[in-house]
Amino acid sequence: MSQTILDSTDKALLRIMQQDASLSIEQLAERVNLSRNACWRRVKRLEEEGIIRARVVLADPARLNLELTVFIAVRTARHDADWAARFGAAVQDIPEILGVYRTAGDIDYILHARVPNVAAYDRLYKKLTARIEMQDVSASFVMEEIKEVTALPLDFV
Repeated sequence: MSQTILDSTDKALLRIMQQDASLSIEQLAERVNLSRNACWRRVKRLEEEGIIRARVVLADPARLNLELTVFIAVRTARHDADWAARFGAAVQDIPEILGVYRTAGDIDYILHARVPNVAAYDRLYKKLTARIEMQDVSASFVMEEIKEVTALPLDFV
């Protein structure tokens, strides 16, 4: 995938939209000193190029009874394409699992999940292990959230 070159106005738009995607084109245009049409064209281009993938709402997990963040470490004895495809399918439709990452090192996969409590994690664990064989599964429960952001840094483009 080729690297995208963004000018300072594109970066400003992305910074603003990553903080508040509900702003109207008029509000965005005013903040970056563009006309409404010029701003709309830039946002449209960023969407068409896949730089803006979606505009979403960030819900408060505590208000939704999802106070426990869990990072699940998975090790597997199998590294073939068939197992990887079955693993990917096994985690896709489990809504408590928010992210799945294949990693280098001792752990093969890290899963990020949100659940109400340890009992709900246990149900998630049983659901996951019933779907696919894994060599080892361990969990780390987040005691304190120190930093969590959704805005990507734009200093590298």
